[in-house]
Amino acid sequence: MEEKKFSLDGREVTGYIIPIGPVNLVFAQTNKGLVGCGAIDVIALEKFKIPAVKVRPTTADSVRNIDDLLKGVVALANSFAKEAGIVQDISGEEALKKLL
Repeated sequence: MEEKKFSLDGREVTGYIIPIGPVNLVFAQTNKGLVGCGAIDVIALEKFKIPAVKVRPTTADSVRNIDDLLKGVVALANSFAKEAGIVQDISGEEALKKLL
């Protein structure tokens, strides 16, 4: 597992890349919620009242790293993420900023 800290709008965000066979489980977490690859179950996280977003890649078959996650677009957001202003087709980076 790789942990990667980066800054958005002057705030620290923690990203994680977990290799699972030929693919990676990729997500970034703020103190309010998370944005992740297609393997993230945003509906399950809704049961715990965690704003969560699933991003689809724009340049490859899957989200492989944090850069892909930020450039990807929102495919699905749970109700708590929607309350934070996240809508389909905004970038992963824009979604993360709404969760800062």
